[in-house]
Amino acid sequence: MIAVADMSMKFGQQTLFENVSVKFKAGARYGLIGANGSGKSTFLRILAGQLQGTTGEVAVDKDCQVGFLKQDHYQYEDETILDTVCMGNEKLWAIHKDREYLYSGIDLTAEEEERANHIESLFGDAGGYTMEADAARLLVGLGIPEEKHHMPMSTLTGGFKLRVLLAQVLFFNPDILLLDEPTNHLDIGSIDWLCGFLKNHRGTVIVISHNRYFLNEVCTHIADLDYQEIRLFTGNYDAFMTANALALERIRRENQKKEDRIADLKEFINRFSANASKARQATSRQKELEKIQLEEIKPSSRVSPFIRFKPATRLGEKVIQCVGLSKEYDRVLFSDLNLTIGPEEKVAIIGANGAGKTTLLKTLLKALEPGVGDVVHGETVNLSYFPQDASEVLGMEDHAIDWLARFSPNEGISEMELRSFLGKMLFSGDEVYKPVKVLSGGEKARLILARMMLEAGNVLVLDEPTNHLDLESIEALNYALSLFPNTVLFVSHDREFIGSLATRILEIADGRVTDFPGTLAEYEDYKKRRGRG
Repeated sequence: MIAVADMSMKFGQQTLFENVSVKFKAGARYGLIGANGSGKSTFLRILAGQLQGTTGEVAVDKDCQVGFLKQDHYQYEDETILDTVCMGNEKLWAIHKDREYLYSGIDLTAEEEERANHIESLFGDAGGYTMEADAARLLVGLGIPEEKHHMPMSTLTGGFKLRVLLAQVLFFNPDILLLDEPTNHLDIGSIDWLCGFLKNHRGTVIVISHNRYFLNEVCTHIADLDYQEIRLFTGNYDAFMTANALALERIRRENQKKEDRIADLKEFINRFSANASKARQATSRQKELEKIQLEEIKPSSRVSPFIRFKPATRLGEKVIQCVGLSKEYDRVLFSDLNLTIGPEEKVAIIGANGAGKTTLLKTLLKALEPGVGDVVHGETVNLSYFPQDASEVLGMEDHAIDWLARFSPNEGISEMELRSFLGKMLFSGDEVYKPVKVLSGGEKARLILARMMLEAGNVLVLDEPTNHLDLESIEALNYALSLFPNTVLFVSHDREFIGSLATRILEIADGRVTDFPGTLAEYEDYKKRRGRG
């Protein structure tokens, strides 16, 4: 369906990938994975025809259409949301505009009447009569209600604009669908909807994502960009991780056997090469030794940060309590909320985008004043906070190491100690002096995590921490939070992250908060049973 041959991409002295030859089969769904900076987005743009590789070529089967998720959020500012989606099918949209133009005339000439009849036939054959209904169905599935469909794109925030652009490429329904981080800014419900949509898509799908649940649900294959090459694995992300680990372990075991044999052969040769009666055997073993080749284990481009949160002070029994809490802006987000959060709970706040998750979190932190009610923190509470928007806490004009130094609980922390914290977060050498404003989203997130480790708070609060992290960093954070002995309060749309951590669920929807004492799986089972009842 779509293939690359001898594809290489270099930027100056940096080689992202080299001599890659790979074919993506029709009807398969590939998760394109790899470390941040390995070249995943670049490779996808080459497949889409938006970039030219340094060497190599892309081949697409005849009559196959390629659709690519656009990243320009401001391209359609003056268009309505619904029209922006419909524009995804350029051929149908051109017929639609031509049809509108002809029908705008009061009296048509005989020639125009004949042309109108022809266009009407083309419009029907291309799916024009269900065009707006089909586009609306995609928008609703992605969490944009019908009452907003005829509003201009300029009224939406960046996250919702991305949803419209996702609906646009899905509306096109191409034979080959290329998606770069489609789950960014999607809530759990929209991610579930997208999983179902893609599983029913008949064409080829190649998708970049750091959402493990999404990769496991959607992918039939994994395309692993590592060692400057792409290797294909059958199965979803979990199957890849298992297969990859087993393959590496097999290579290590085989190499160990070979090394043991090499040692035995060398010992025999050294002992008996000068012995006339053993000379023939020594020569035979020398030939065997020359034939043994160790299988190369290339250094992976994947590196995981080392994250550990160690509270510096003891946490008492009283953590966060709120009484009669209410908050509203243009509508009521929550009202008369009463909560007591204990010292060992891991509490996930979930809900649709715009429901008020961040507002609830910040109100519980006392970073926002409630409209009504009161929030009380225990006297021993020492909060450490990861915001959804990194600019809330980062000093953009600072160098990374200078910004981090501000948060040391001890006077006079040494540069070596600061470098140690930054090194654990994958900042090496002169990278610690990089200006904060030039850091990538993943680097900014890791810098904030370094601050949290340095602060050594005894209550951790995180607002969508996985948004800009790669899979390795997400797994490292996931593990670190599972080891943390005290309260964790977090907002996330990553189902795997929530499911593996949360011991309590707060779901905010329709102006109320549901407080469920249990895991995400238990909560979803509870909702299903309640729905059947």
